[in-house]
Amino acid sequence: MCRVEPIVLMIVDVLATYLALYCAAWGTTKWATATGATGGLLAVGVLAVVNVGVFATFKMYNSLWRYASMTEVLRILYATVVGSVCGDLLFSSAFDGGLSVRSYVMAWALLAIMTAGTRLAARALWSSQVQRSARSGAQDARPRTLIVGAGQTGSLTINRMRLGDEDMCGEPVALVDDDVTKHGRHVHGVKVYGACDDIPRIAQECRAEQIVLACPSALASERQRILSICLTTGLRILTLPNVRDLAQQDDGRIALREVEISELLSRDEVAFDSTGMGYVRDQVVLVTGGGGSIGSELVRQLIEARPSQIIIFDVYENTAYELLHEMQPKATELGVTLSVVIGSVTNERIVRDCFQRYRPKVVFHAAAHKHVPLMEDNAREAVENNVLGTWVVCRLAEELGCSHCILVSTDKAVNPTNVMGATKRLCELEIQALAQTSRSTVFAAVRFGNVLGSHGSVIPLFRRQLRSGGPLTVTHPDITRYFMTIPEAAQLVITAGSMAQAGEIFILEMGKPVRIYDLAVNLIKLSGLRVGRDIEVVFTGLRPGEKLYEELQMHDEDLHPTQNPSILVSTAPPPTRLEVEDKIARLMACLSQGGEQIKRELARAVPTYHPRFDNSTNPSPTVRTAD
Repeated sequence: MCRVEPIVLMIVDVLATYLALYCAAWGTTKWATATGATGGLLAVGVLAVVNVGVFATFKMYNSLWRYASMTEVLRILYATVVGSVCGDLLFSSAFDGGLSVRSYVMAWALLAIMTAGTRLAARALWSSQVQRSARSGAQDARPRTLIVGAGQTGSLTINRMRLGDEDMCGEPVALVDDDVTKHGRHVHGVKVYGACDDIPRIAQECRAEQIVLACPSALASERQRILSICLTTGLRILTLPNVRDLAQQDDGRIALREVEISELLSRDEVAFDSTGMGYVRDQVVLVTGGGGSIGSELVRQLIEARPSQIIIFDVYENTAYELLHEMQPKATELGVTLSVVIGSVTNERIVRDCFQRYRPKVVFHAAAHKHVPLMEDNAREAVENNVLGTWVVCRLAEELGCSHCILVSTDKAVNPTNVMGATKRLCELEIQALAQTSRSTVFAAVRFGNVLGSHGSVIPLFRRQLRSGGPLTVTHPDITRYFMTIPEAAQLVITAGSMAQAGEIFILEMGKPVRIYDLAVNLIKLSGLRVGRDIEVVFTGLRPGEKLYEELQMHDEDLHPTQNPSILVSTAPPPTRLEVEDKIARLMACLSQGGEQIKRELARAVPTYHPRFDNSTNPSPTVRTAD
C-alpha cells in the first residue's frame, strides 16, 4: 500500500490540475482560443506535470496522510502557490497572455481545495476505519478513560487512542481541566466536564475505568495534588513519559506508563546548578561502584560535563558491561572515553593499578555494601568492603594527587543501630581525618536518605510483590524514611564536589519523612487495586538493626546553609588521622574473630553505635487494610 499511495496521489493531482483550470477558465474569451489551439490540451498536461514536480519537491508524496495535521495543510498551500505560479507563466507564454488574473487565482484556489480535500478525506476514511476496527469486538481491551488536561497533550492522547495506538490503549470518554474557559467545550468530540477537583464525581458519572495524566507542564506540587485526588477514585492511573524518560528511550516511542511513586513525594525534586560540574570537565574521573544505582547515574550525569575519561570500577561485571554499552553512544558523541575496571575496592593491588594506569583527578566513591539485614549477619564483609575499601581508595587518591575524593554516605550512619550504618559512619570519619592532613586532595562526604528505585530499595520490592499478586510486606506500621530520587542523589554528590573544601559532610534538605505503609498503599492504588480486597499489606516486624525512623544529623553536629538552600553542611569536630588509623587497626585485628567481636570493636570505633546481640524472632505477621 505504501508504494501504491504516491502513484494514486499523482494521478489525482493531474486530474485536479485539469479540472481546476477548466472550471476556472470556462466560458472566458481566451479560453476558447487556448483550448481550440493545436496542442492546447497538451499544454494543460505539461502544466499538470509541472505541478506534480513541484508537489514532489515539497515532499507531498512522502507524507503519511493518515496522520495529516495543520503542518501538512500548510505544505499543500505553499506547494499549490508555487505550482500555480510556474504553470501560469508557462500557460501565459504559450498562449499570448493566456487567461485573466482572476481565472488564474480561481484555478489555484480550486487546485488547493481539491488537493487538500483528497488527502484529508483519505485521512478521515482511514481514521474511521481504524476506529470501527478498534471498537468492533475489542471494547474489553480499551478501557474507558478519563483524561486530565485538555491542552495539546490531551488532544494528542485522544487522537492516538482513537487511532487504536497500542502504546495508548483506551477509549476517551471525558476530559477535565482547571481552565474554566474550557469547561463545557469538546476536544475531538470529548467533552471537558469540569476541574480536577471534580475527578471523583466525573469518573463515576462517565463510568471511567482508568485515568490518564496529560498535563506535562504542571508543576510537581500541582501533579501531586492531582494525583492525590485521582487516588480517591480507586482507578488505575497512567501518565505520559516526562522529558527525562524520553531522552533515555532509543525507539522514540511515546507510550503511557505507570505513575512513578516518586511523583507522590511530599516535596519537589531539588534543582541543582549544572555549572557546578565544571571541576570535572576535561578530567579523568573514577567512579567506584560505577555499576550500581548511584554509581551508574553518576556516570550518566558526568558524561554531560564532558570529562576526558570516566573509569567505571565495579566488582560486578554484568552491571558495568550493561552501563558501558548503554552510555557508549552518548560518550562517543561528546568525546568522552569510557573504561571499565573489574575488581573489589578491598584489593589494594587492583585499586592501585587502576590509579596508576588511568591517573584519575576526581574520585567518586560509591562502592559499598548497603543492605542492613544482610550486613548484620556478615559483619566482617561489611567492615572489609565499607571501612577498609574506603580507606584504600581515599589513601590512594591522596597519594597519587587526585584533586577531589567524594564519599557517598547514608543517613543510616547517624546514631547507627546496625553494622552497615556503623561502617558508613566510620567511612565519614576517615574522610574527615584525611581532609585535615591532605595538602592536595579535597575530601568530602555526602549523606542522604533512601533512594527511590535503587537496587534493594523498597519500591522495586513492592512492585515485584504487586506483580505476583501480593501481599506487600512492611516491617512496621509506623516505620518512616527520607526519600530522594536517583537523579537527585547523583546530582547532590556532584554538586558537593564543587562546594567541598576540607572534610565537609553535605546533607540534602529532604523535607518530611514518608511512612512506608503509605508508600505501599499508594502504590496499590496507583495500580487501580484496593488494599484488603485485591492486595493485602502484611506487617512482618522490624528486622535486626532496623530503626523505626532515620536521622540526618548527629547530636554533636551543627548544620549550616550553603549557596544552595536545599543543601546543608555539617561542621562537626573531626577526628585526627592517628585516631582513625588506630580504629582501623583494631578492626583489622579482630576480623578473624566472630561477628559479635567485630560488632563490639565497631562500637568502640563509633561510640554512637549500640549493637544488639539478641536477634530474637520477629513478631508474627499481621494484616492491615487501608481505611
